[in-house]
Parts: sequence; C-alpha cells; structure tokens
Amino acid sequence: MGLVTTHRLWHPFANMAEVDGNEFVIDRAEDVWVYDEAGRRYLDGSGSLWYANAGHGREEIAAAVAQQLRELDAYQTFGELANRRALELADRLAELAPVDDARVFLASGGGDAIDSAAKIARGHFHLRGEPRRTYLISRAHGYHGTHGFGTSLAGIEANASGWGPLLAHTAVVEHDSVEALERELHRLGPENVAAFFCEPVIGAGGVRLPPEGYLEGAARVCAEHGVLFIADEVICGFGRLGAWFGVQRWQGLRPDLITFAKGVTSGYLPVGGVIASGEVAAPFWDNGGAMFRHGATYAGHPACCAAALANLDVLEREGLVTRAAELEGELAAVLAPLEENDQVAEVRAGLGLIAAVELASEALVADPGAVARVVRVARDHGVLVRPLVSSVAVSPPLTVQSDHLALIGESLARAFDALSRPVAGTR
Repeated sequence: MGLVTTHRLWHPFANMAEVDGNEFVIDRAEDVWVYDEAGRRYLDGSGSLWYANAGHGREEIAAAVAQQLRELDAYQTFGELANRRALELADRLAELAPVDDARVFLASGGGDAIDSAAKIARGHFHLRGEPRRTYLISRAHGYHGTHGFGTSLAGIEANASGWGPLLAHTAVVEHDSVEALERELHRLGPENVAAFFCEPVIGAGGVRLPPEGYLEGAARVCAEHGVLFIADEVICGFGRLGAWFGVQRWQGLRPDLITFAKGVTSGYLPVGGVIASGEVAAPFWDNGGAMFRHGATYAGHPACCAAALANLDVLEREGLVTRAAELEGELAAVLAPLEENDQVAEVRAGLGLIAAVELASEALVADPGAVARVVRVARDHGVLVRPLVSSVAVSPPLTVQSDHLALIGESLARAFDALSRPVAGTR
C-alpha cells in the first residue's frame, strides 16, 4: 500500500510525516520581510538559510540576471570554455579575498565547494609527491554541507549518523582548543594530514564564536606542520561578520583556501566555490600540470555569475559589507535579556549579524520538541528564526534596522515565555 500524501515535495532536513500537509508557504519577499500566501508579513530573522545578505527583492540583481539570460542563458565552463561573467566574477573574488595570488574555482553551492576544496587539498599533495597526506580534520559542531566529504567531516553527530561507512581519513577535534588540534596532528602524523577545515564562526552547529587567539593559533599550527588551512566561509563571508570574508576580522589571517557560497549572491541564484592560493593551485596550473578531474555542471553559469556580480555591487555601494560589525553589539544587546529566562542556557552573539540562543538542557529533556516550539511561537509573533539541534539562530539581512532587531528580541522573549508554560493537553 502506497503512502497517502498531500504534496509531493520532499523537504530537506524534514520529517515528512510531520511536514506533509502542514507546509508554511512563502509567497513573496521584500527587503527584510517575507509574506505567506495569506498575505501575513514576517521579519526574515534568519536571512532565509543564512544567505539573504542584501535583502530580498533587489531589482538591480533581477535585472542583471534577466539581461544575461537574454544574451547568454547558460553554457558550461569545462576545458577551455568560458563566459565573460564567470571570468569577471573570478577576478573580482580574487581581488577581495585574503589569499595570496588567488585562483577561483566556481561551483554550484556550499556543498560543492567543500568537496572541491577537499579534492584540491588531497590532489595538491599527491602532485607534490606527498600522496600520504590524505587526512582531513574538522571541528566538533562544525557543519560543512551534506555532500560526500562534507558529511564525512561533520562535527554535528546527527548529520553523520545513519549512513553507513563514510569517507576514510577524516577526524574531528574539539572546536575551541588549539592544543587538541595539535595533539590530533601528532596522533595521525603531520605527514599524513592534508588540511584543516575551520568556520571562522561555527554556524549551523550553534553559532559558536572562536575563543580569543584560537583562529590565529590554529593557522599557526597548520603552517608549522605543512597542513593547509581551509576557511569555510559559506556562512561567514560577504558581510555576515562585517567584512568581505570573516577571517578578515582577525588581523594577519591568510588561509590557503577559502570555501564560499550563500552571501556571494545573497541567495538570488546558486553560486559557490573555492579560492585557492597560487601555491596550492600551482600543481594544477604549472606547465605540465595535471588536469583537475572535478567540476559541477553549472560551474560558472553566466546568469548565476551575473547575480553574484550585481550582488557584490550592492554590498559595496551601500556599505553593507561592514554593517554587521556596526550592528553586532546591538544584536547582542537585544538578545542578552533572554539569558534571564530559565529556559535559556546561553546567548552567543557579538561578532557579526549572527547569533544563537541555546536552550537549557532541562527544557530539552522536558520537551524534545522545544526548539521547534520556540520557532513556531516566534513565527506567530511575526519573526522567522532558524531551528538548530539545541538552539535557535538569528542571521537577518544586512539591511536590518534597529527596530527590526528589537522585534527579533521581543518575539523570542515571548517564545521562551511560552516554553515555560505546559503544552496544551499535558499536565
């Protein structure tokens, strides 16, 4: 007997037994607001999925895409093929990135970017005569997408479980300890390690800010052992932390590779990729170098690249790149009072327009659905926030205003107050 369904769309990260027939349908959006099919307005407190940096409904981005579709709708960039928008985007990103002699490999999104970076790292050492360097290290709570390498690198246990054997030669270390990274390097043998993946601020794993000196220390340890330092900027880039790339908030950090996606187009069309240093790219670029046998069908898609270029123009022209740094204290201030609620364990904020409110363990034990309940009540009060494993996340568009931040704080206060009350039908 087949399943009885209301709709046929299988949602990502969803229990379809609960979702089917209960879809919350977004109909349109403008700046920081989205509207459901009934016309009710909600503040986009999560920037959709961390990416609506420039806000919704930007006519200049839509116009750039439309113009490109009329000129050249789509064409591949494999081999020697190229299009002007892809070339322009690569040049522009190379100029912006804190990477020496940068080269840009384009992909379709963040998951593609992670798999690409992992292959570049391993391939680099293979071609340099160090084929034993295959281990890839990531951090507890880290999220690096759901492709093959990303799932294997998962620092969120729930995302790595239930799939059977994952890719070999990966390891996860404590998220806040340089010493733990160095111990793992010595346990594995530095000569066997290719790269360390590191989000400047951990995103989907709970918005965890790095301790003072952590990023600099991790980069130093990697350099000392010849391990490539890969900054995963899929969430942190393009203004989310108040700079073009999150690592630029820490003086002197120059990653070997950067993965990016999301904010590069503010989500208008999918683009991701890897920015690699000239030294890392050299074995693939030098005369007699090897072909990089990897790539996404839509890598360098001209319309997607046009969206990215127009979005970068908006971020630069309107000063949105640094706006998160200007508002980060205000966001932290409106969320800080939540820590007085017994249902809240901690508020993590203060670096960029990104934050998380961690639920108290007692609240999660008493109601395993507590995170979802907070999100629903906040939505009832006109704000969309993002559910994580044990917290709710906030990452509004960079166009957000002070009254919008206040509304986020108010809606979450009401949501956590509601969590203190028994669920209807229970005693």
